[in-house]
Amino acid sequence: MYAYLKGTLEEITEDNIVVEVGNIGYNVKVSTTTADLLPPLGGEVKIYTYTLVREDTFSLYGFLTRDDLEVFKKLITVNGIGPKGGLAILSVMSADALRFAIMAGDAKSIAKAPGIGNKTAERVILDLRDKISLEDTLRGLGEPVGVTNAVAGTANLDNAMKKEAIEALVALGYSASDATAAVKKVEVTEETTVESILKMALKYMF
Repeated sequence: MYAYLKGTLEEITEDNIVVEVGNIGYNVKVSTTTADLLPPLGGEVKIYTYTLVREDTFSLYGFLTRDDLEVFKKLITVNGIGPKGGLAILSVMSADALRFAIMAGDAKSIAKAPGIGNKTAERVILDLRDKISLEDTLRGLGEPVGVTNAVAGTANLDNAMKKEAIEALVALGYSASDATAAVKKVEVTEETTVESILKMALKYMF
C-alpha cells in the first residue's frame, strides 16, 4: 500500500518509530539495526515500508533501504518466519550477512536471532538458498558505507578479485556457498592477486 514514508522522525522506542508525514504520525515497526542507524529525533527520514493487513491488524514495517525491505519480504515467505521473526533476524545481521549465511549454510548465525531456533534457521537456508544469487552474496564483500573514493576504488578491486576467485572455485567443482565462505576468510593486501586468493581459499576448503 505504502512504498515509503518520508517525514520527520518524532519518536523511537525499542522496536517502533513514529514518522510524521503531513501532520499524521505513522507507527512503524523496525529492527534494532534500523533504529540504531536513524537520525536524531526531529530529523528527516525516509523509510521503505511493508504493509501487513489482517483481520485484526494493520501494521507497517520499515527499512532504510529497498534491499533490506526485499530481504525481509523473502524472509517472511519462510514457514515459521512471520514479520516479527524477520525483524528479529535483521536485528542481529545485515541483509548481506544473511545472504552470506544462507549461501554458506550457516544456520548457527541465523539462530542467534531471538525466537529463531536451529530448525527454523535451517528452514530459512533451505527455502531461500535458491532465491538468492552469488552476485547478491558478493555485496557483503564490497564497499563499506562512508568510505572515501580512494578507499572505495581499492574495495571494488578487492571485490572483483574475490569474485573472480569464487567463480574459479565454482568452475573447479566446489559449491558456490563453500567457495564464498572460503574466499571471505582471505585477507587482501596490496600484494594480493587472484592466484594468491585461490591458494589461500583452497587451504580453507580442507
